[in-house]
Amino acid sequence: MNKNPNIIIIDQTIREGMQHKGIVFSYSQRQKIIEFQEKIGVDICQAGYPPAHVTEKDNVKKLNDFVKKQGFKIKIAGMGRALVKDTRPLIETGIKDFHLHAHIHPGAGAKKEALFFSAIEECVKNIREQEPAAKFSLAMLDIGKTDPDFLEKSADFLINQLKINILSLPDTSGIIAPNLIYDYISPIAIKIRGTDTKISIHCHNDMGMASANTIMGIFAGATVIEASALGIGERNGIADIFTVGKILKDQGFVMNLNTDDIKTFKKYYEYVNKVYKTQTGEEIFNYNTPFFGDALKTHVAGTHGTTAFGISHEEKFFLNTLCGQNLVKKYLKAANIPFREEALHAITEEIKSQSASKNRRLQKTEIQAITAGI
Repeated sequence: MNKNPNIIIIDQTIREGMQHKGIVFSYSQRQKIIEFQEKIGVDICQAGYPPAHVTEKDNVKKLNDFVKKQGFKIKIAGMGRALVKDTRPLIETGIKDFHLHAHIHPGAGAKKEALFFSAIEECVKNIREQEPAAKFSLAMLDIGKTDPDFLEKSADFLINQLKINILSLPDTSGIIAPNLIYDYISPIAIKIRGTDTKISIHCHNDMGMASANTIMGIFAGATVIEASALGIGERNGIADIFTVGKILKDQGFVMNLNTDDIKTFKKYYEYVNKVYKTQTGEEIFNYNTPFFGDALKTHVAGTHGTTAFGISHEEKFFLNTLCGQNLVKKYLKAANIPFREEALHAITEEIKSQSASKNRRLQKTEIQAITAGI
């Protein structure tokens, strides 16, 4: 029997993604994104921030109605501050999943802490009175900047007193290393044992650690992942949903996310990239994009494998001074360039020499000329 717990996936491409260079998703674009999310098995879509503007509220409401009409399994969530004044637009969307956030500055003092907890409690109570079926995710603090004692006190309050469904522990500043993520989350994971509360991990990518930190958060005891397509989000973004999901599934964790559906995932990423490019003039899906980018398919020296995650890709070859005979042979066959087997060594040496003299890789026409002359 698999000892690893089931993992819940929250896709934040829409809400968190709108903090990536200020791109804006229209209703039709959000609907298309949710169709992709439903197909790949996302559990919850964080579809917008209703208290920010009436258009955000309307979009989330329409998306919630849309998934119900379509009979989708995915749930629609809206985000807002853990303040009573944010509850009305959230409730008016008709959602059942409320994702709230709250923040208090370190060292605020006992009086401000008491007011802080009271405001959160009032907000949750207000929503529960109007929507008894409400489920809550609450993100508070920046775990990399929070005093461990206050973090523990906050967790006790949310788990035991408010009995929220998901305690989100964000590395909002993106400054933590994986080992520290483990150290922060594992004590909280002990506290939720025997309760109905789950821990969610939300990591920013300022230091390039978001996906690694998210994976480590799961090993520390979190069972909910907050990620996005291509890792888009505030500043450098957050964890990449495919990378994190694939690595965890390969290590025995169970989730609805279908990382074997490479075709749909790629179309999803290409679609998000298209929206991004239209609004910014730049590409976010690029040569070095993990797994899906062309860099994974290219070989110059031929010394490493041709698979990633055990999945083969169509290879692309570039020849320079590092190439060997086997790679040259593969290149010539793939490019349909005729050659004599006994001349392969001489062809390889000439490719190396010309590449060195020109200080660049050789083009196909140059390789054809070399092969024809030997």
